[in-house]
Amino acid sequence: MLDRSPGSATDHINYHALTQAALRGVLRTALKNVSKLERMPGDHHFYVTFRTRMQGVQMADYLKDKFPDEMTIVIQHQYWEFEVSDDHFEIILKFSGVPQHMSIPFAAVSRFFDPSVNFGLQFDSDPSAIAEGVPTVLPGVGTAPAEAPATPESAEGTVVSLDAFRRK
Repeated sequence: MLDRSPGSATDHINYHALTQAALRGVLRTALKNVSKLERMPGDHHFYVTFRTRMQGVQMADYLKDKFPDEMTIVIQHQYWEFEVSDDHFEIILKFSGVPQHMSIPFAAVSRFFDPSVNFGLQFDSDPSAIAEGVPTVLPGVGTAPAEAPATPESAEGTVVSLDAFRRK
């Protein structure tokens, strides 16, 4: 009988890091497919939560000050210049009516959720969990109004957990 208990063997392949990289590939492909369109298809919209202080995140300093750890953006109706590359995405969203350019590395994303189809991904909160040497193109408390679909135009939203949108 094989011993499958934790710590019973060394994972030289690093399946966990491979899985994280594959899941980030799903995120990248979903964003890339939508970025080519003029608007979101059907009822799709995305909640993207990311670590604001992670290396490579580019956004207005006042937003980093307001959201020092994590921030959730909603990609739904009003967004501009949405571009997706192999290691990050860029988008312009409005906050309190003011357009803001954001550049977010995929490695900074901690959660992705599309409530229209009840699909979500949660990534390691520790970016060092993305192992060195794993072949990948990746580099290494959200705000959403509780009732209506959230839009980043209102920076004064209620803090909600994405767990509220997940099936139990």
